[in-house]
Amino acid sequence: MPQLVNYQVHDNIVILSLNAPPVNGLGYALRMAIRDGFQQATEDKTVKAIILSSALKLFCAGADIREFGSDKAFADPSLPDLLNLMEESSKPIIAAINGMALGGGCELALACDYRMAIPQAKMGLPEVHLGLLPGAGGTQRLPRLAGVPLALEMIVSGKPASADKLHQAGVIDEIYTRDGDFLKAVIEYTKQLLDSNAPVRSCADLDVDTSELPESFFADFRQSIARRTRGFYAPERCIQAVEAACELPLAEGLEKESELFMTCANTSQARAQQHLFFAGSAASKIPGIDPKTQARKIGRVAIIGSGTMGGGIAMNFVNVGIPVTLLDLDEAALERGIGVINNNYQISAKKGRLSPAQVEERMALLDTTTDYADLADADMVIEAVFENMDIKKKVFRALDEVCKPGAILASNTSTLDVDEIAESISRPGDVIGLHFFSPANVMRLLEIVRGAKTADDVLVTTIKMAKVIKKVSVVAGVAWGFIGNRVLEPYGREASRLILEGATPAQVDRVLYDFGMAMGLPSMIDMAGIDIGCLTRQGMPDAFYGRDPGYAAICDKLYELGRFGQKTARGFYIYEGRNKKEDPEVLELATGLAKELGISQRDVPDQEILERTIYMLINEGAQVLDDGIAYRSSDIDLVYCNGYGFPAHRGGPMQYADEIGPDVVLSALNKYRTELGAYGEEWFKPAPLLEKLVAEGKRFKDHVVSA
Repeated sequence: MPQLVNYQVHDNIVILSLNAPPVNGLGYALRMAIRDGFQQATEDKTVKAIILSSALKLFCAGADIREFGSDKAFADPSLPDLLNLMEESSKPIIAAINGMALGGGCELALACDYRMAIPQAKMGLPEVHLGLLPGAGGTQRLPRLAGVPLALEMIVSGKPASADKLHQAGVIDEIYTRDGDFLKAVIEYTKQLLDSNAPVRSCADLDVDTSELPESFFADFRQSIARRTRGFYAPERCIQAVEAACELPLAEGLEKESELFMTCANTSQARAQQHLFFAGSAASKIPGIDPKTQARKIGRVAIIGSGTMGGGIAMNFVNVGIPVTLLDLDEAALERGIGVINNNYQISAKKGRLSPAQVEERMALLDTTTDYADLADADMVIEAVFENMDIKKKVFRALDEVCKPGAILASNTSTLDVDEIAESISRPGDVIGLHFFSPANVMRLLEIVRGAKTADDVLVTTIKMAKVIKKVSVVAGVAWGFIGNRVLEPYGREASRLILEGATPAQVDRVLYDFGMAMGLPSMIDMAGIDIGCLTRQGMPDAFYGRDPGYAAICDKLYELGRFGQKTARGFYIYEGRNKKEDPEVLELATGLAKELGISQRDVPDQEILERTIYMLINEGAQVLDDGIAYRSSDIDLVYCNGYGFPAHRGGPMQYADEIGPDVVLSALNKYRTELGAYGEEWFKPAPLLEKLVAEGKRFKDHVVSA
């Protein structure tokens, strides 16, 4: 077994080189090795300085996530104690930052006396994304070295900063800009420090400079982040930790940091955010798929359809340098589609996100055609035409004739049967569903729909491709609505029904927004388009209308009146530009429909609105798991937090159920099943899996679908 820390001596300088693949995670074993190497160098009187470097392509990615929740995470030497020991060294320590230094890796570098980096290096403290704050001195040392504004932004946002920015701020002392051996350059730099009798430096000797901070600095900062940190616990504690750095000596500040860290660690928000972090890793592990399965090569992609969805999908690929052929049978539509894509890039350029040269490079990767024969060399073809089975089958039959053997044929569908599409051509093993969310160039979620005959290497290829185009992907089985839209159906159904029973659209929106949703159901329906949902229901009337005459009645009535939502400036609300206001006519419509359907209206409590929407969403998630449409509950959580605005600080619907207890959900469903009479009996039957988990004292995270 290789040494976790390589100990090398160059004259009177010791190099401690971290060598713990894949990312130098600061687990117990590596912390022990760093301490042992440091103590050996300290005790050797011939050693005058210590260089802390990395044998990998990055410096250090921080804590070892495999130790989260275990005793090893805080075993002696804990990271805070190790860094305090290093900071007290009588010999200068120089960090050789050859790549990313994140989390504990950043804190490791901050505890050194001097820092030298390559231009591509970045340092960051992303702990806030796990519901935590930096717990090994980052909130105390960074403000002393970088100043409060930069330190606060880095700690609260979790975003890394570039070597250049950190050099300007004084965190990084030297940037190595020449060609050659970086470590040799660090050795030479260290020799220069020794020759000039450069002092040993400690953050304990530094005060945080607040002389130029306005009196309202922290209050203004809190206000500036209030909207994007709504519901999260850690950001405020991060601010409090930096405030402590401004007011307390280092030792006392570190104690305060530790106290705040433990406060964060014991919150439901931290559990939720860490759940989502691990869910992202788990989602690519598919039961029954050999991990050694080789992916197919994707060098060129074709998109069928140049509308909003097709253009957005195309942008995902050209953004990462993959050439795209965009096909549409209408030349004018192609021109409009290319124009929209170009305009999107021009907007990004005006905002400084892209250079004019980058815009040209991306547009140059786009070809257009009206002839299917031009798709013969495509490695992957994604159909993005109207959501109609007959149209999609026609497209796939054309692709079957012209595409080369081994080309992956994907349908961008939100509800349709991928198996039916696959069976309509001669190569069903090459067919897969790719449900991009609109706008496709912005939304992070991608549902990958695995058909009954989808080849294993096709599935593996699409999962890897999703990472390339920076999507969060989740594999779903074939069923109406897959995971996301199927689970959404009862959530939307209850919101509509509650309006018939006496709740106002604004009340439903407020309850769900206060829970943490990006927006409430009525607002979401208005944004997506009332017509879209209505046309979907009309396409499958037996599935929606056969069980309940009041099903989506208010939405269908608005559709009949031509009130499609934001696009027509009328829906559940009245829209005037970006502003919306309540519409008394909607309440009158709801009252009239309720009377026709024999539904009694009443004052609906907020708690009932929350439970009947969120708990029914959870119940359908349980059924999706039971049916094997999702492999694990965390997959459903990824879908909802990345595609449907479910609050990440609650970890997704299934994690939320695990947090409050599946028994709480079951009890509420049974209550409404009784209280709501025939309606309750029809719609509030608990999923068998929910009942089973409660009976066994288990949670959703304990249930995994086998291959």
